[in-house]
Amino acid sequence: MSLEYAARLRRIPSYPVAQTYEFGGELAKLASNETPFAPHPAVLEAIEAQVRTLNRYPDPSKARLREKIAGRLGVPAGTVAIGNGSCELLFAAADALLEPGAELVYAWPSFSVYPQLAAQSGARAIEVPLDSEHRHDLEAMAREVTVATRMVLVCNPNNPTGTALPLDEIDAFIGSLPRHVAVLLDEAYVEFNTLQDPDSSLPLLQKHANLVLLRTFSKVYGLAGLRVGYAIGPESFRAAVDQVRQPFSVSTLAQAGAIEALRHVDELERRVERTVIERVGMEDELADRGLAHAESQANFSWVSLGDRDEDEVMAALAKRGVIVRGGKSLGAEGFIRVTYGTAEENRRFLAALDAAL
Repeated sequence: MSLEYAARLRRIPSYPVAQTYEFGGELAKLASNETPFAPHPAVLEAIEAQVRTLNRYPDPSKARLREKIAGRLGVPAGTVAIGNGSCELLFAAADALLEPGAELVYAWPSFSVYPQLAAQSGARAIEVPLDSEHRHDLEAMAREVTVATRMVLVCNPNNPTGTALPLDEIDAFIGSLPRHVAVLLDEAYVEFNTLQDPDSSLPLLQKHANLVLLRTFSKVYGLAGLRVGYAIGPESFRAAVDQVRQPFSVSTLAQAGAIEALRHVDELERRVERTVIERVGMEDELADRGLAHAESQANFSWVSLGDRDEDEVMAALAKRGVIVRGGKSLGAEGFIRVTYGTAEENRRFLAALDAAL
């Protein structure tokens, strides 16, 4: 007799993980929007210093990390929630806010986790197509909000397209929505966005009591392997997501690494500068090849393949040791998403792309 699983399991889409290919050499891993730069040496030292304490559970309140984030951003510590990556906070928000009969609104294509939130909670997902420039269509999204809407997700810059909206448009959008609707502004790539200073969205928290900002240490901080994310919003939101999560979800090493990483803003600025240089160069190279791409404000490009077969292009890149993400798995067939790596990795990608085309 086979096990009987919950009916909702059939509704939950699998997260489209980057494929791994057999290759007899070093891979250029440009599929997961990771930074190519290792953690700051002081961050590694802080992590190593905690290794001998691993017989003890981590602090379930994440008190020191919450205080450091609060001090860095000038917000009350009680408004900061810490998660095992921002993904855990998204799932916890869905557990706390969504249920059968509720509605969730988000743009599409966007972050691949979003469809799972409604499927797991039994809520109704409303996907609003991006506009012709691969950006969120905020007016169309606002028209989909009803009395049943509990949550609206705005990914800015958007993953997988890299496009970003000016904050004044997001401000007006939030102000147009009913107060019962929680707006989660997903800013995983905000440090790479040249349209705004990363701290520019913080004043919106004072203006909109239904706003939550989501951020992560996985991208520019280079701590993807440790999984640390955080949210800033109403204290009631922090209490709600803490209530529905397991108590020890962020490891001692992750908390120590994130605390130390906050001390090295100058290193972040260098990484952003180097990434933007690679972004500009990559976009020029793509244009020279006649490939259209979205206007990125992140650390990746969303590239149209035109009438070329996506699977064939992906296979040809993989054959040459270059891994990117195909648009089919991200919500739009006929595209690839390529992360900006080191200058050498980017040259490898372009050479492999020339061969693939």
